Amino acid sequence: MASATGIPNQSSEQEPLLGGPGDASQKDKPLYHNLAIGTATVAQAGIWVLTAIIWGAVFSNDLMLFSAHPLLNSAAILLMTQAILIVQPTHTAKQKREGTYVHAGLNDAALAAGIAGLVVIEINKFDHGGTHFESPHAILGLITYILLALQAFVGFTQYFVPALYGGEANAKKLYKYHRQSGYVVLLLSLVTICAATKTTFNTGVLHMQLWAVVVASVITVLGVFARIKKHKLGF
Repeated sequence: MASATGIPNQSSEQEPLLGGPGDASQKDKPLYHNLAIGTATVAQAGIWVLTAIIWGAVFSNDLMLFSAHPLLNSAAILLMTQAILIVQPTHTAKQKREGTYVHAGLNDAALAAGIAGLVVIEINKFDHGGTHFESPHAILGLITYILLALQAFVGFTQYFVPALYGGEANAKKLYKYHRQSGYVVLLLSLVTICAATKTTFNTGVLHMQLWAVVVASVITVLGVFARIKKHKLGF
């Protein structure tokens, strides 16, 4: 964004969607402070309540192989949210480097948990002769798994193996798209959880309430999206 003189307004570019320019900046604080800066506390409240809803519903019933599916996938989304929050406020080169390492580690852990959750549900389906990828939840879940895997692959290679893209300069051109798609994957993951409340297993066993899952998801999104810095998305 530019001022009336045509000179870029750096303060405006650093300003998050909600709040002032310094409300979501790491400044000189340790990296872990990024998990609670600005509206991160709102996002944390939402994602931890959502995780508690899922885990509480699972552990309120007899555990079985299928129980690992919601536990692993909710853990994946929890880790994914932390991965976004930890890197959003970074500003200096050192902060960005440290943030990227932690961001990558958290996302890799989220991907591993997600894949494990997929393996569990597929084993369960085969054991019980169930249908595969038929319900809205299952279809959304498959799309989310694929996008998460692509997101992790592109994010890792563009930073650590930029030669795949013809060099560091070309790889950096993709950063804004990686950030944009990351927010899309988070949204899709939360929608998938909402859709899970309409599955027969939830209506018959877990009894998670759609309204509670939606409220927790919306709070998470508001907290995360409010800290977005528009220039990092190429706007």
